[in-house]
Amino acid sequence: MSAFAELCATTNFSFLRAGSHPEEMAEQAKALGLAGLGVADRNTLAGVVRAHVAAKEQGLRLIVGARLVFEDCAPDVIAYPQNRAAYAQLTRLLTRGNLRAPKGECWLRFADYLEHAEGLAAIVVPDLPPRRAATSPARGEVRNLAPYLTAIRERAGHVWLAAAWLFDGEDKQRLRVLKDLAQQTGARLIATTEPLMHAPERRALLDVVTCIREKTTLANAGTLLAKNAERHLKSPAEIARLYADAPEAVSESLRLLESVDFSMDDLRYEYPEETAEGFSDPQTALEALSWAGALRRYPEGVPEKVETSLKRELSIVAKLKYAPYFLTVADVVRFARSGFDKDGVKIDPILCQGRGSAANSSICYVLGVTEVDPATNELLFDRFVSEERGEPPDIDIDFEHERREEVIQYIYKKYGRDRAGLSAVVICYRGRSAIREVAKTFGFSEDRIGALSKALHYWSDGVSARDLQEQGLDVSDKHLAACVQLARELHGFPRHLSQHVGGFVITREKLHDVVPIQNAAMENRTVIEWNKDDLEALGLLKVDVLGLGMLSCLKKALDMMGAFYPDWREPLPPCGGGPSRSDLSVFWPPDDPRVYAMLRRADSIGVFQVESRAQMSMLPRLKPKTFYDLVIEVAIVRPGPIQGGMVHPYLRRRQGLEQVSYPSKALEDVLKRTLGVTLFQEQAMQIAIVGAGFTPPEADKLRRAMATFKRVGTIHQLKAKFIDGMIANNYTRDFAEASFRQIEGFGEYGFPESHAASFALLVYASCWLKCHIPTCSPPLYSTRSRWVFTPRRKSCATRPSMASRCAPSM
Repeated sequence: MSAFAELCATTNFSFLRAGSHPEEMAEQAKALGLAGLGVADRNTLAGVVRAHVAAKEQGLRLIVGARLVFEDCAPDVIAYPQNRAAYAQLTRLLTRGNLRAPKGECWLRFADYLEHAEGLAAIVVPDLPPRRAATSPARGEVRNLAPYLTAIRERAGHVWLAAAWLFDGEDKQRLRVLKDLAQQTGARLIATTEPLMHAPERRALLDVVTCIREKTTLANAGTLLAKNAERHLKSPAEIARLYADAPEAVSESLRLLESVDFSMDDLRYEYPEETAEGFSDPQTALEALSWAGALRRYPEGVPEKVETSLKRELSIVAKLKYAPYFLTVADVVRFARSGFDKDGVKIDPILCQGRGSAANSSICYVLGVTEVDPATNELLFDRFVSEERGEPPDIDIDFEHERREEVIQYIYKKYGRDRAGLSAVVICYRGRSAIREVAKTFGFSEDRIGALSKALHYWSDGVSARDLQEQGLDVSDKHLAACVQLARELHGFPRHLSQHVGGFVITREKLHDVVPIQNAAMENRTVIEWNKDDLEALGLLKVDVLGLGMLSCLKKALDMMGAFYPDWREPLPPCGGGPSRSDLSVFWPPDDPRVYAMLRRADSIGVFQVESRAQMSMLPRLKPKTFYDLVIEVAIVRPGPIQGGMVHPYLRRRQGLEQVSYPSKALEDVLKRTLGVTLFQEQAMQIAIVGAGFTPPEADKLRRAMATFKRVGTIHQLKAKFIDGMIANNYTRDFAEASFRQIEGFGEYGFPESHAASFALLVYASCWLKCHIPTCSPPLYSTRSRWVFTPRRKSCATRPSMASRCAPSM
């Protein structure tokens, strides 16, 4: 076993105070042969999930905690929870400091820590002494630590004292002083280099982020910069050599490591059960509500296909214990459509629709969460919930953008701010922001910074020599080359935490026992410290409460129809009958031929999704006739299919200019509805499973690599496995490489079919209104318009007939 564990590591989630990602720290610790790693960032747990995931992949023992920095001049304390109860103490402590401070800050006092110290392994970190000519430069400062060490020891039972080796010429003297202090107070000395980097090569970037934080330049930073490049992870052998005079400090790192019996895997997430009222348990409630909803959806009898699908989905949900999640989502939708606000006051119902992978679920359809029937559209439920992947479902619900805040406040009122919070978004340095910030630290002029920024194109991976020359910059300038290189390294570094637009995490117990909560910039909002990827990694469930302008337009148009056509139930049979204005079922089934005739003429100005020039150019070529054609229309005019070379082959096959062919019977079943061309993420997953031999978890990893906004480039890591798997299953290399290129295109905004289906319904709804009732159509309520048209109410006898308002069929 290795003889040392580094337990005072800081990552770039201390926000501009370190030079390495959590993943890099974990990988380097494993490569150096460390027994373990402790990650503790400044007053936050924002980066611990990423460190946890990376450590699991590396097979590295990891403990997670926080470096507590106090407002009352107490020394920093690195706190590691030794069990699950102690972890809750730490998250409560951080929540207290966050909520008493403005967004982005945490105001802690040493007394706060003592209240929550039980079960927290504590390492007291002496302040770094300045270099002086005195014989004992650090003695005065170290002596003042005694009251704090004594207080922690009395409260927690034991305390460690960090003996950092800083390579400043005073390490041995400081070590003797700290040994004496440890003996006087009963503290245990522990060896560390307090690493801020995984490797010494990051010294230059560490200096840059320091200058960004302090708003100064490298030339003027002076003693703010690191004295040397030694604050990086070191091997056990190097640590043993440095601490030859205090070997007990090295062995204490292992002792502390073994004393911690907590891992992020120990977080047992439990979802609220309020929505199971009246039933014995949430699963029973979900089954009862689902079958009741199925009878409402299919009053003439539930089709056999739907019944089979519901039974299968309910059994999977029961095994994975996700019933409370579905009930909570259904409750939010029910509130929006109920016509009552959070205080029970009568209000106008809120138009909403579930989208994304939720549209794959028959459960969501019969509960009224989505209006897209997955049985009709043959969507893939396993893209939504799967036993093999064990991935929690993620339901997105769009509400009228003007009234989304009402839904958010309902959730806060129902569950309380101590049980509900918005997830975070990690704002990172990207492209031009990275190069501008680095250039400022180099002291470049604004003109030069602007030229450098323009040299970086959004489609390129970095700045090339040719790009610099085009901006009139000297490519031989070493400072300029260093600036470009450091900007490339800074790309992807976290800058600060922001709030997700509507991703809610709700817990059965106190949310601050799972993750620290902090204030958002907006009043009456609270945010947790983890983002969507972190929540998925830990299996924490989230529901997205989002705003969509088109739903506001549709709702106002439907309200106008209620006033303009008071008996519109009878004259509107083409849109499905039923006067409900709180859901989109009024537009189902979407099969009006006059609507599709209007779309084939590209008469789509003002409607949802298909009003751009690219969409209007595609409509006469695609010639939509059915709802599934709209699904394809929404998905095909995207950078993913375009870059993957899928658009023209599909159009040629649809127009009969190219023969539809399939490389195998297995892939025919996957690609038949899209004429042998891969257009959707679900198809890419199925091709990987059927054609390349991927397991469902591996196919899901491929889907994650194709995720719209991550841009992490991990899809290339799966290329060899995909191509080799296709060849092993008797597909040609040319076909395998072409298939991967198509899938690779999804890295640039490829659509899941379920998402396209949800959006296609909004396309149809807005087109139906424009076709049949132009005076009530969504264009008149565009969020970009400054005026609203309100027609005079007409009697049934004088209003124009529906037929006279409809476009002729083609």
